[in-house]
Amino acid sequence: MKIAAAAYKFDWFDDFEAYRAKLTRWVEAAADCDLLVFPEYGAMELASLGGREIAGDLEASLHEVARHEAARDALHIELAAQHGIHILAASGPYFAGSRPFNRAVLFGPEGRIGHQDKQIMTRFEREDWNVESAPGLRIFDTPVGKLGVLICYDSEFPLLARQLAEAGVEIILTPSCTDTVAGFNRVRIGAMARALESQCIVVHSPTVGTCDWNPAIDENRGTAAIYAPSDGFWPETGILAEGEMDRPGWVKARVDLEKVRQSREDGRVLPFAHWPESLSSEII
Repeated sequence: MKIAAAAYKFDWFDDFEAYRAKLTRWVEAAADCDLLVFPEYGAMELASLGGREIAGDLEASLHEVARHEAARDALHIELAAQHGIHILAASGPYFAGSRPFNRAVLFGPEGRIGHQDKQIMTRFEREDWNVESAPGLRIFDTPVGKLGVLICYDSEFPLLARQLAEAGVEIILTPSCTDTVAGFNRVRIGAMARALESQCIVVHSPTVGTCDWNPAIDENRGTAAIYAPSDGFWPETGILAEGEMDRPGWVKARVDLEKVRQSREDGRVLPFAHWPESLSSEII
């Protein structure tokens, strides 16, 4: 199958139809793929629909984006059905109570499949934005493989990925939003490490570019990439595809999931199988 990871740039919209047009263009540009992955907090561009004052306010922008959830879901359902593809939509705020979760929703040709909320919040989310975690990992058993989602900072915690791998996940989707090269590299290194440890595919989709109208997404650094374990069945670098730094667009790669099974059973090294041995070691 073929996977596409977005390096996604924010835009200002005067109405929802402008957002519809943009998302349609992006999906059409990757309609030759089976699975499309958009980044963390990519939905925040919908704050522009509230005007400059709301878009520039941290709290008000969260509520404005959440206000368009139903329309955004309907658009993704329409595009996934039209092109017969699976789409991990850009994550955004979801209010189940007084404070929001950071939620990414997965869509397929038959409609909305389910969602994954971010597990571990960054300092900015905790201390400035008051976005809350929603513990609980989900497994998505789809025609394009068994999928799991680790949103940005979550990818830096190996035990989260290990739970997914032990549940049979073959592809981990990692949408991200980072405002420095250092932040991007933390997620990148985490994503590559998770591919190595779990001997699986990891798809990294970041936001890129500048945005002068919302303080939460004002600067964005990164490059989209698709990673694999460098264990003999895959490229020696562990990189299946990688874009240019801060350049918007799709990065695509063909993936044979049979190689995931082969890696876990007969790779040159077997970190997925040998993981339990690391738990038995103690400091002496």
